[in-house]
Amino acid sequence: MSNADVTEQQIRQGKSLVVAVDGPSGSGKSSVSKAVATRLGLAFLDTGAMYRSVAWHCLNGRISFADAAAVEAAARTVKMAQSMDPGTEMFTINGINVTAAIREPKISEAVSAVATNLGARAELIRRQQALIAEHGRRIVVEGRDITTVVAPDAEARLILTASEEARLRRRGLQLGGTQSAEQLAEQVLARDAKDSTVVDFQRAADGVYTVDSSDLAFDATVDAVIAVVRRAVNAGPPA
Repeated sequence: MSNADVTEQQIRQGKSLVVAVDGPSGSGKSSVSKAVATRLGLAFLDTGAMYRSVAWHCLNGRISFADAAAVEAAARTVKMAQSMDPGTEMFTINGINVTAAIREPKISEAVSAVATNLGARAELIRRQQALIAEHGRRIVVEGRDITTVVAPDAEARLILTASEEARLRRRGLQLGGTQSAEQLAEQVLARDAKDSTVVDFQRAADGVYTVDSSDLAFDATVDAVIAVVRRAVNAGPPA
């Protein structure tokens, strides 16, 4: 079998295949990564949802984000579970289904308080690396510092980016037009600014590819990411 004949689900069959995806808010990381995982037959890990889940837990338990030690303790002790199937979205905190709740605007506004807490971040990175191992290192992982911190040894590493205009438009559509321009800017641009104080997720490190989806339709973006995976692991062009 030549490299050109390798079908998507046969890429590195029987071997590890970690696809690490970083990028700013509204770049399409989650939806594109899910589609890539489905086509490659891999598990899927939404690391941002883990930060959102801890933020929900803190708000629900009235834990002050100003109390760094308490937020870190929450990240260490909370029982967190999520579906690793790219076709099923499900998140629970201490047995409570928070799948819809963690996507609410109030969580988007609060999540940077968890993401910028270095103790909480270290704990969630530990959990993420454990999940990667549990799934035989055949997984698509998306988030903020995946290519450099969570999975720097991933077989394929890339940053998925888009113009500011495209990111604001996509997030607005994702939220069904319920947010004003100011609210969208706070959720997308202000959050990126806050998170960038602890992690650089918009500049590609050595060996990290960049996919700019500003002018690409969804399917074309998925194709572009899979092309990067093929290139990174030397699996050849699509058959």
